[in-house]
Amino acid sequence: MYLGLALCLIVGVVATLLGDVQHFVGAPMLGLFFGILISNLCPAGFVSATKKGAGFSSKYLLKTGIILVGGTLSFSQIIGVGLDSLPLICFNICLSFAVAFFMGKLFRVPEKTRILVGGGTAICGGTAIATLSPIIKSTEEDMAYALTAIFLFDIFAAIMWPYAAVGLGLTPDQYSIIGGLAISDTSSVTAAAGTFDMLMGANAMTSAGVSGGDSAIIVKLTRTTMLVVVAIVVMLVNIFRESRLEQAAGTAEKSSFGRNVVKAFPFFILGFLALAILNTLIDFSTLGGDSITLAWICKKGYKYLITVALVGIGYKIKFKGLFTKGGKPFILGGITWLALAISCLVYVMVLM
Repeated sequence: MYLGLALCLIVGVVATLLGDVQHFVGAPMLGLFFGILISNLCPAGFVSATKKGAGFSSKYLLKTGIILVGGTLSFSQIIGVGLDSLPLICFNICLSFAVAFFMGKLFRVPEKTRILVGGGTAICGGTAIATLSPIIKSTEEDMAYALTAIFLFDIFAAIMWPYAAVGLGLTPDQYSIIGGLAISDTSSVTAAAGTFDMLMGANAMTSAGVSGGDSAIIVKLTRTTMLVVVAIVVMLVNIFRESRLEQAAGTAEKSSFGRNVVKAFPFFILGFLALAILNTLIDFSTLGGDSITLAWICKKGYKYLITVALVGIGYKIKFKGLFTKGGKPFILGGITWLALAISCLVYVMVLM
């Protein structure tokens, strides 16, 4: 196990460094692809010898990384621009899950993959998928297909939206909605924010006195905090669904609803929420030295741990399955992304 774990840790470092060099492809996605390459291109004996450690990283380090995400969020940051965008965020979450569910059913995409695609598109890409996966007890294959399904569209969105916003004559206030809600991954939102502010120059400031790019990042943080709500709702729906299936099959055990909730509750979400609350009260960016603060440690830590975990998840994926079983989830990811893009564009051009 130690050999496989060490390999994932080392590959995680490489993916993290490459993710820092450019901001369009996040380190977690690079980690996933490196894991897939190792699984498919390395000798079978080596893969077999390291598989147990890879499984350990994908199971345990993933949840630890999600907890650290909370340390990067502060509720004080979302007051103002973030709260103004909350109704559209809630609408887009419902829209994303509805499109993923019904269109996924049409394309015969497995239900758990549909949930992951809907959640990843609605909230924050890979982090949301990683959070929801253990709640619905999806396989690592489901998780990898869902991650791949939203990956390319996220890169396209990060490159396209700053130029499209300028071409359409959107104001910085309007771009803050598009940039914060129509791009999934936080690193992609940040990269697109820098591009938009550069294109706008002196005209990049919003009515709130911050640049359109920075305002988009605030909207994105607001969207990320909804991960807690979505995770709990998905958990409750999953409990009801499993209970009905067990009753229909005549295999349901006598158990109270509260006991089922405790059994299925994703307790790592409480760690996520606790760190977010502490960061709001204390401000982790003030704790530590000039360059290495507690906020910096949480930010780097969560990206690295999730990246290492996704290296392990990549071990489960074979090229053949990626291009066969992964095809329909990929199409579903594109349709779901397009639905949210249209929703945001209509909102900023008609209602703002």
